[in-house]
Amino acid sequence: MPTGEGQPFHTILLVEDATDLARVIARELQGAGYVVMHVTDGESALKQHAALQPDLVILDWMLPGLDGLEVLRRLRGRATTPVLMLTARDEEADRVLGLELGADDYLTKPFSMRELLARVRALLRRMEHLRRLMAEDRYDGPPLLRCGALNVYAEARLATLAGGSLDLSRTEFDLLCLFLRHPGRAFSRDYILDVVWGEEYVTGDRSVDNAVLRLRKKLGSMGDNVETVWGVGYRWRDRP
Repeated sequence: MPTGEGQPFHTILLVEDATDLARVIARELQGAGYVVMHVTDGESALKQHAALQPDLVILDWMLPGLDGLEVLRRLRGRATTPVLMLTARDEEADRVLGLELGADDYLTKPFSMRELLARVRALLRRMEHLRRLMAEDRYDGPPLLRCGALNVYAEARLATLAGGSLDLSRTEFDLLCLFLRHPGRAFSRDYILDVVWGEEYVTGDRSVDNAVLRLRKKLGSMGDNVETVWGVGYRWRDRP
């Protein structure tokens, strides 16, 4: 197993049809301690991503068959894997389009391997930080969460309101725990999906909004504590 600057162990999916360039990129990444899977077209990229679940995708814009933007669009429909786009297109509109479709970073050809490695490290550090944050939000916290007449026993997965038990689904319970652990903090819908649903969702669906609606109804008079943050998502606001 390779070791080096890429530790902790990470897997990178390289999607590049220029074989000479791909060979150089793969060699540099492997030398830095990463494990690299290389494919040359969009269809193979989607298949390998589903099978490999890589930590990072390096994706060329111009590919045979499905181009890089279509691959990116499909990836973002099912995963939040960081994506670094490679392209010979240096127009600002092209860069903006790639970023709006969900690319995390953008590198224009020709580029130095030193800059590529720096971008890769930065994206993976950001990913690791987000994973730690989500793990803390998902699991860390006191065994008893309380707000007025609402009591939530996290380990027992029991919630009571004014002494009566609340009939909450798994997602509703986890959503309530997330809110109560961080009162006043605004959560985006995408972040809530990652923390509460994990991989069991389709980007763009209404899972969060529907779960919040159900949770509000079950909380009765305390349902208003779940506030909508317009343009962002939701937060829990303690009220008298």
